[in-house]
Amino acid sequence: MDCRTGDVSSNVCGMDHLPNLVLFTRFPIAGECKTRLIPAVGPQGAAEIHRRLCSQTVELLCKTAAPVTIAATGAPISAFEQWLGSRMRYTEQVEGGLSERLLAFVGKTPVIFFGADTPDLTVEIVQAAIDGLATHRVVIGPAEDGGYYLIGMRDPLPELFADMPWSTSEVLPETLHRLSQLGIEPLMLDTLSDCDRPEDLVRWPKLMS
Repeated sequence: MDCRTGDVSSNVCGMDHLPNLVLFTRFPIAGECKTRLIPAVGPQGAAEIHRRLCSQTVELLCKTAAPVTIAATGAPISAFEQWLGSRMRYTEQVEGGLSERLLAFVGKTPVIFFGADTPDLTVEIVQAAIDGLATHRVVIGPAEDGGYYLIGMRDPLPELFADMPWSTSEVLPETLHRLSQLGIEPLMLDTLSDCDRPEDLVRWPKLMS
């Protein structure tokens, strides 16, 4: 299957076309990714963990029929294509913080955003997010740390990204508060844990092998 196109011609689950699956990631350069893991595994070890998680996430996304886009930073697009292959679309992340980078995609709905930090993500969960947008305007995969590992929207909702307290335990509560103010009830998927801190590595020892 070619992840650049997907089966967008079919009216799957009541949507005009399948959502774009957008993975935000950076190139696995030692010292520039997974920096919170460096005290435990060193710069090269942290970069290798990031490389494995990103490759794993790409494989999961490409097992669905939805188109996949890699929102890349840290290296030229050609380096990402050499690493991850030519199955997906690639685009460079815009300058600015996470809010600005996410907002650049808000007008391209339906869309589901992912990070490459969730070892227990499965293709079943990804598919549940895709299917969920047929019945809900918003779908969220909550993370144990108070954030989320995926968020999808059927129509543009920039209110969910502007001035968000990123990298804090308030991300999910604030997101749900804003949705409540908009009168939107999201579909909540299984809660998973991200691999961000040295203590998280105990759950996934194979990441260090």
